[in-house]
Amino acid sequence: MRLDGRRESSNVDDRRGGGFRLGGKGGLGIGAAIVIGLITYCATGDLNQAFQVASNTSDVTSVITGQSTTSGGEYQPTAEEQELESFAKKVLASTEDVWTEEFKKMGKTYEAPTLVFFNGSVQSGCGGASASIGPFYCSADQCVYIDLSFFTSMKSSLGADGDFAYAYVIAHEVGHHVQYLLGNLGKAHAQMAKLSQSEANKVSVQIELQADCFAGVWAYHEQNMFGSLEEGDLEEAISTAQVIGDDYLQKKAQGYVVPESFNHGTSQQRMKWFKRGFTTGDISQGNTFAYSYENL
Repeated sequence: MRLDGRRESSNVDDRRGGGFRLGGKGGLGIGAAIVIGLITYCATGDLNQAFQVASNTSDVTSVITGQSTTSGGEYQPTAEEQELESFAKKVLASTEDVWTEEFKKMGKTYEAPTLVFFNGSVQSGCGGASASIGPFYCSADQCVYIDLSFFTSMKSSLGADGDFAYAYVIAHEVGHHVQYLLGNLGKAHAQMAKLSQSEANKVSVQIELQADCFAGVWAYHEQNMFGSLEEGDLEEAISTAQVIGDDYLQKKAQGYVVPESFNHGTSQQRMKWFKRGFTTGDISQGNTFAYSYENL
């Protein structure tokens, strides 16, 4: 992905080096089931327990508890982190440019989210969170949170690598912000509160697939505006969508799947909705709530 010379967003809050006591509701993050399950497995050697932890980590309702963390002195990022930081700021700036124009077409004003960098743990408007849940969006403070080490985890744990794969992750979280601004997120959460866990999971899948589609819409307009995509970039994003599908992760964790616990969508669904956004560039094509769960 060619981003040389592109502007970096100033809507950034760098909290690396801070510490706090964990606890509270998490936001919407595509990395939660991935990393928590893998960490549990590494700590216990028990795939069954790892799967239970991962499958119970609903991005909308998860509660994360732990010990207090502290940080001594000013945080010094590595050269790799500095490079990833600049990249993330440029991708965020791109989402600002794209969604500002798309909201204008709808007669609306786009209000950009703040990108929060943290390492280890962070206090968000949705409560406390550790880096183990991966990047997430919190509608309470309209921020996207990311520990840049997640990208290293993507590569080492899932084989998902490449700059456009990383951009897809950020664009997905910004997609949740777009959902919030359009009112979709609030309506979906209100609906979920009235449902059983298995039925609420189906709404969660609709939320996540719409964010995937919005990430595709962003990529379509990013390419039209700036021509930044290179050969292989689209494949990187699609491959990432595949390995973060619920069925892929559950199969990897324990050898079989439990469809009623899916809360992000299957690999096929995630690839399908990202590609729909990328091929059409039309936000109206992302109304996942208009489809029955079985037809997503």
